Amino acid sequence: MTDSPTAPLPPEAMRHAAQQAVAALKVLANEDRLLLLCHLSQGECCVSDMESHLGILQPTLSQQLAVLRREKAVTTRREGKNIYYQVADARLLALLQTMYAQYCPAP
Repeated sequence: MTDSPTAPLPPEAMRHAAQQAVAALKVLANEDRLLLLCHLSQGECCVSDMESHLGILQPTLSQQLAVLRREKAVTTRREGKNIYYQVADARLLALLQTMYAQYCPAP
């Protein structure tokens, strides 16, 4: 057995952590949601900019943003007629940054 810097979690805490990780992975397990979140991992963005930059059509964009809001993966703020989105969870942002580094190499 190797020494670890922290004590192991009790089984009920580990189960809760696993449930949270599965929920995050389910959010990421859709190509359009993953594209939206990857784009938002670069910073806050409004809906019209996401639509034009990512090429996701409005009905699909609205549907996937609703899922992200429901799952509390994003937060929103309104400025006039524009709604701005950003990634809500630092853990999800860290996952996105890791995935970006692994799957989106610099040209």
